[in-house]
Amino acid sequence: MNFGDFEIHILTDGTFRLDGGAMFGVVPKPLWERKSPADERNRILLAMNVLLIQAAGKWMLVETGAGDKWDEKRRDIYALESDNRLLDQLAARGLRPEHIAIVINTHLHFDHCGWNTRVVDGKAVPTFPNATYYVQQGELEHARRPSDRDRASYFPHNFEPMAASGQWQLLKGDAEVMPGVEVVVIPGHTGDMQCVRLRSGGKTAMFWADLVPTTAHLPFPWIMGYDLYPLTTLESKKKWLPLAARENWLCLFAHDPKTPACYLREQDGNLEVDPVAVDLPDFLEGMSFPD
Repeated sequence: MNFGDFEIHILTDGTFRLDGGAMFGVVPKPLWERKSPADERNRILLAMNVLLIQAAGKWMLVETGAGDKWDEKRRDIYALESDNRLLDQLAARGLRPEHIAIVINTHLHFDHCGWNTRVVDGKAVPTFPNATYYVQQGELEHARRPSDRDRASYFPHNFEPMAASGQWQLLKGDAEVMPGVEVVVIPGHTGDMQCVRLRSGGKTAMFWADLVPTTAHLPFPWIMGYDLYPLTTLESKKKWLPLAARENWLCLFAHDPKTPACYLREQDGNLEVDPVAVDLPDFLEGMSFPD
């Protein structure tokens, strides 16, 4: 889609599944399964959505999916359906990895930064050799020394190769990556997660990362059990989501397989979804999703 002076493509690096109870925290299953039905292992379907943005003659990625550095055990645990989805979708648009100038990671969990690197001759190296990679310094520091609670979400081969190559640009708080492209630190899921705000031509878009992973998570108390600071997430949602509705922001979701983009409308104190038509990748077309 054209968005002011930007060109935005919504790509998807395949799908995976996570435990539904963990994805909705304290929300009872009879409520959340109406929106996200679980499989026989209590897992719900999630996409790994990636933004490809052209701005000022440069191509940038927001997130890089799960990548391909997976053994069969983890593929089974997470029902990973990925392979080369992201790189294939770039190639379909005439783009090679060396064309990407900027990569923004909202945080460094495996499903958001997997294609940061790929294996060449048995060694993980940056996938995008000409890119500057942006992340919050606090997030990288935590990824290197995670707690027992979130250790399974961080894989060093997704983030250490950029330290070796000198491609990290470590941020300390909100920052403008380039004109109209801003990262905004919104903690809760992790202590230093950043969302990405785009502003051009009088329009605003926000990529919510894991503050609001899917449209099912729009109600304020519908918060993931994975969040390190759920009460901070709650306050962040109360601050940002009504603002997005009032100011008619385009809302972009990291994990929604059906509605990766929408506008929000406030109705009787609730947030309602006005979906934006998006061409779903072939492997998502034909899948049935609840209303």
